[in-house]
Amino acid sequence: MRIVLTGATGFVGRELVPLLRKRGHQLLLVGRDPQKAAALFPAELTCGYPELAQQGSGYDMIVHLAVANSDAELDVTGFREANVQLLNDTLRAAREAGIARFINISSIHTLDDRKDTLYARTKREAVDVVGKANGIGAVTVFLPPVYGARWAGKLAVLNRLPRWLAQLAFKPLAALTPTVSVGVLADFITSEDAFSKPQLILSDGQSSNIFYRIVKRFIDLAFAVAVAVLLWWLLLAVWVLIRLQSPGPGIFAQTRVGQHGEEFTCYKFRTMKLGTVQAATNEVSASSVTRLGHFLRKTKIDELPQIWNIFRNEISLIGPRPCLPVQTLLIEERARRGVFTLKPGISGLAQVNGIDMSDPEKLARWDQRYLRLQSLTLDLKIALATATGRGQGDNVAREK
Repeated sequence: MRIVLTGATGFVGRELVPLLRKRGHQLLLVGRDPQKAAALFPAELTCGYPELAQQGSGYDMIVHLAVANSDAELDVTGFREANVQLLNDTLRAAREAGIARFINISSIHTLDDRKDTLYARTKREAVDVVGKANGIGAVTVFLPPVYGARWAGKLAVLNRLPRWLAQLAFKPLAALTPTVSVGVLADFITSEDAFSKPQLILSDGQSSNIFYRIVKRFIDLAFAVAVAVLLWWLLLAVWVLIRLQSPGPGIFAQTRVGQHGEEFTCYKFRTMKLGTVQAATNEVSASSVTRLGHFLRKTKIDELPQIWNIFRNEISLIGPRPCLPVQTLLIEERARRGVFTLKPGISGLAQVNGIDMSDPEKLARWDQRYLRLQSLTLDLKIALATATGRGQGDNVAREK
């Protein structure tokens, strides 16, 4: 492929250029200081932004890496010029050059609307610009910390260690925060389906991180043991109260869809009247919930029997909420996004952000976001948000 890269002198560019060149792609490096790029990569073609429209003719795509990072000493005008106006100008030059595809590289920090730094605000503006681009296929890719032969940012300390020791220390650090290999980015750039979605998150994920899996499982089991040992009296009391208040069993057992699409029996305290239809919670009438059930659902005490599912390794504290086999649309959306590679959870990223099963496509998108951003730090944030009252579970249907 013939690929134009802006901002190639930054860390990501320095890792990406040699890899793309090694794979046989022809590159044009564009920057405010073309001489700097030429000094770093003497074998590559370089030019400034004013020459892009002419020099870029005949190239297949632009990968826009140029950015003013969060540590740049700029005011709002400087950040907007670097992160918004430059992107706008590059898009315009790409259209003039007849380049059909544009990849905007952004950061996962811009996904959090609560981050109000000048960097985050201007990068979100840039995402909006790309989303409205006409006359060119455009996509924004959100990246966590990128690594290649070297590490940057908070992981840069690994560069001081012997290579073997750095590799050994990397897995525990990667369990704390999502990361992505420059190789994953290179694979995406040159893939056939790179422009199948207007936005996406790239990351390594945690499926191959044994440290993450061990720590997560240990935390799950520690929680389940603590509940069983310290709160057995509460479990017993709630079971008795449910039996006294309304006819039916104290424990509600229901078939759910778990990891790899396999069905399992999920256990919860019964919060609805006996004979309530087996359906998604948002499809069940509010009048079906018992008086005690409202309290149990609000305080999340109804979830405590799922410690048995944790012991059976069917569920985790944090993960996508398991759905019913009859929720076929949600199952299809999750399968398409790879969500079933994850173990389901008692609480999850979607739930603490107020998204329930009433919107299957939106829920699946947030489940996929968790898949890409999964880390011990994120799991802790979700657990704390759940404990402090966010994520009340699926809302029952309103009475008509």
